[in-house]
Amino acid sequence: MIVPRYFAALLLLVSALPAVAQDEAKVASVAAGLTRASAELQAVDDAAVEARDDAARQALRTRAEAVQATAAEAVRVLTPEMALVQARVTELGAATPGVVEAPEIRQQRRLLAQSQSAIDSAIKRARLIGVEAKQQIDDIGAAEAEELGQQLSERSASPLSPTLWTAIVDHLPRDTARLNRFAATGVRQFVQRFDMQAAMIALTGLLAALVLLVPVRGALHRLGRGYATDHAPGGRIRRSAYALWLVVIGTMLPGFAALAFVQSLRWSALLSPAFDQIATRFVGLSFFAAFLSALGGALLLRAQPSWRLLPIGDSAAQTLRPFTWAAAGLVFFGQLLITANALVGASAAASTAANALIALLHLALIAGVLVALGRLRAAAQPDPEKPARNSLLAIVALVVWLAVLVAFVATLTGYVNFALKTAQWMVWGAIVGATLYLMMTFTDDACRAALSSSNRIGRSANSGFGVGNRTVDQIGVLLSAVLRLMLIMLAFGAVMAPFGAGVTSVFELFGTLAGGITVGEITISPGAVLRSIAVLFVALAIMRGLQHWLVNSYLPTTAMDAGAQNSVTMVARYAGIIAAVLWALAALGIGMEKLAVVLGALSVGIGFGLQAITQNFVSGLILLAERPVKIGDWVRIGNQEGDVKRINVRSTEIQVADRSTLIVPNSELITKTIQNMTLAAPIGRIQLQFSVPIESDLDAVRTMLFTAFADQSEVLDDPEVKVFIDSVDGGRAKLNCFAYVASPRDAYPVRSALLFTLLRQFREAGIDLGATTTRMELIGTPPAVGAAGIMAGPTDAAR
Repeated sequence: MIVPRYFAALLLLVSALPAVAQDEAKVASVAAGLTRASAELQAVDDAAVEARDDAARQALRTRAEAVQATAAEAVRVLTPEMALVQARVTELGAATPGVVEAPEIRQQRRLLAQSQSAIDSAIKRARLIGVEAKQQIDDIGAAEAEELGQQLSERSASPLSPTLWTAIVDHLPRDTARLNRFAATGVRQFVQRFDMQAAMIALTGLLAALVLLVPVRGALHRLGRGYATDHAPGGRIRRSAYALWLVVIGTMLPGFAALAFVQSLRWSALLSPAFDQIATRFVGLSFFAAFLSALGGALLLRAQPSWRLLPIGDSAAQTLRPFTWAAAGLVFFGQLLITANALVGASAAASTAANALIALLHLALIAGVLVALGRLRAAAQPDPEKPARNSLLAIVALVVWLAVLVAFVATLTGYVNFALKTAQWMVWGAIVGATLYLMMTFTDDACRAALSSSNRIGRSANSGFGVGNRTVDQIGVLLSAVLRLMLIMLAFGAVMAPFGAGVTSVFELFGTLAGGITVGEITISPGAVLRSIAVLFVALAIMRGLQHWLVNSYLPTTAMDAGAQNSVTMVARYAGIIAAVLWALAALGIGMEKLAVVLGALSVGIGFGLQAITQNFVSGLILLAERPVKIGDWVRIGNQEGDVKRINVRSTEIQVADRSTLIVPNSELITKTIQNMTLAAPIGRIQLQFSVPIESDLDAVRTMLFTAFADQSEVLDDPEVKVFIDSVDGGRAKLNCFAYVASPRDAYPVRSALLFTLLRQFREAGIDLGATTTRMELIGTPPAVGAAGIMAGPTDAAR
């Protein structure tokens, strides 16, 4: 036994040595990357002490996030390598005590141990670097929040006090000199570099900007409107997609126009370094101001009210549109002024005055919007004595008015930075809210249009995977809900960005969720959930395909009746569903052993709370297996009887005489007495009982009876028709007649036809009939001929 073991180990050694070498190279590469990441993190930590503004902190945050990503990538790369090394160690097996191993095997053990130790150390180091990077990011965020708090609590001289204006007058010569030097530097650069070539480049950039702003923008507007009118799918998606198109071109074309002009000035070297910083800010603000103006235009659409997304009238759109232009201009020039003050090096008094002016303009804009909305709301209400009630809008308006009042008071009392941040945050919140409304509307319309039972995708899902139309619509609604929830989270992060907890924090939350949530020993992540859902759909599609083949191809070729085919189909269906669910759970990471633990924990609840459901389920399986009742049987349960139409796992559907459906739990069919009148290939029996005067021609009566039975094609020849004289009482002979039909369902109409014929014939023959009694019964086999058959009639009649 030792020789084969050593032979296998040598083979493992030969195959594993190249892999071990590759592992060492990969681990060395990852370790080198971790060393660089650690050095970078230390550099970020050292530079964080000197970072004083938001731009510097944001740059440090980006570097720390890159280090964090490097550490996470190292863990992702090394974890499979650790698993492979552990698998090789397991294949090599433990050393046998008392047996001297070959040198090659000992070398393999040593290499594997070194590789395992190196990979383990690298993984631990990467995780430690990731934790330190996360702490560094949190520290940067805390520093930003602390500085913001200091700025908000900083108090300067009130604009109403002479102190501020005295300081402005005192610093006016110095501020003027700084502004002149700043302008002179830019003008000197422009004059020195300006020549015919520079002029041509600048003129080309200006012409490109004008082309983008006027003809290209107009052409794209017309193109979008024409496509939305003639080619876009009908419904709400047409309006929301057109609005989004207007926002995109309304943002990009002015922004790129500004970029083209600025870039032409840079290529011609006409901008000084200080002016280049203002130009960079100019381009960014151009994009933002154009977005703000385009967003307001797309939502209001004054010239196209039928395409408007907001549920407002034309007068409201006309009134609100100028406020969007004012907001865009205020944001553009206000931020440009703040940047210029910082670059020029304006005095604190001048910066405070400029910030106070910008804050007051923001507050005036917000107050103007609130007043306009109030007037529009009052004008829309026909009865002034009954004002419109909208609690949410009223609360929002009240909160905004209070915020405006607080910011105004803060400006007058010297808390200019607090007032400016508050006003800017309210405008920013309105912009984020409007953007969120547009994106949520477009997302909902797109999901409903793409995943609809009326379009190509819905029809393909219905025909290819057997997904119902309502299910396709539900999937579209659920997908829309998920995407809109993500948009809301992103919007919340964007609104909180001025306070240091912005979109980055939301993405960190998404990253945590993407990494999975561990419950016990099971880790559930969005990727695993999506994979499990995909596996479930594929398994259900395969199950439906097999069931379709079973029902339409295989079972019709067998000798099974309809009931047996239904039993096989139902068992195959539920077995397929159970297999699909187990497969999906395995894809989710829940194996059979874990599922057994869960089912064991639920067994107590099933035993008490779900006992009836479990009993019916087991009874349904027994019905499908033993088939004491099958589809098409005529059964009697208590005082109800009818045809078995469907046998489910939990209940059985029986159609009674009034065409209603009786739903019977399967446990009732197993535990109670059920009369199955069509179990063993039964036939129907018709029994007629009547009396005639004894002086009548009984032979003629008998002949008339046989003839009437023979004229009915449904009456069987075998068993043959029987006519008996049951007794003679009170001068009348009592007759008892039996006939048989192929199915109990034919007995009632045949019996009626016989009665019509016999009553007419007896009346024509002048035969007086006594009280007539008729019976219809069902039997499994024909009655025996002879005395047993003669005795059957009176016995059944007596019963």
